[in-house]
Amino acid sequence: MRDRLFIHVTWTTRDRGRLIDARRAEFLAQYLPIICRQERANLLDIGIVQTHVHLLIRIHPTTQLPRLLQRLKGASATLTNRRVTATVPRSLRWARGYDAESVSPKAVSSASDYVRSQHVRHPKEAVEGWPPP
Repeated sequence: MRDRLFIHVTWTTRDRGRLIDARRAEFLAQYLPIICRQERANLLDIGIVQTHVHLLIRIHPTTQLPRLLQRLKGASATLTNRRVTATVPRSLRWARGYDAESVSPKAVSSASDYVRSQHVRHPKEAVEGWPPP
């Protein structure tokens, strides 16, 4: 049987600070899919701007969403601050909470477009040099 459970997840930086630069965005884009796979999920698309992150994720029925998000947010901030030398002077910190919305299989394509277009939707918050061309 095929599992077709899709969610669109969003979270912000602490105080909506402009804490994500190109180096941090690149690290997050490489690291977040690894966490998803460890939690029986598949990161389909990612959109990052200076103040927030959007993910489109396909999850397994046994995936625990709170655990997945705790690992995505908590570990990503900790490791980013340890491993990435950023042009932003402040440490990456996430705000409390997140938004998670289910996406129907028929709407996955449009949700994917929406997630990937965050730098266009929020041009003043776009990360210079990310996403790569």
